[in-house]
Amino acid sequence: MANIKQQIKRNKTNEKRRLSNASFKSSVKTAIKEVHLAVAASDKDKAVSSLAVAHKKLDKGQSKGIYHTNFVARHKSSLTKLVNNL
Repeated sequence: MANIKQQIKRNKTNEKRRLSNASFKSSVKTAIKEVHLAVAASDKDKAVSSLAVAHKKLDKGQSKGIYHTNFVARHKSSLTKLVNNL
């Protein structure tokens, strides 16, 4: 355990950020799964709307620094290919 006051504060904020990031990552995974489910069901309209939500969440994660640029680009590309092949 830290003895220095500033490090105690940093530990608290680090834990808050960790929980926030974990929650956000979970919501991104859910958005990606929704696209995959819509594609599996051959539902073009739902797939397109789910794709827009997934792109938005991935971009937000990248801007917050939660995800690396290449991670976001890779997922956006693969999801778009899936939807376009419907």
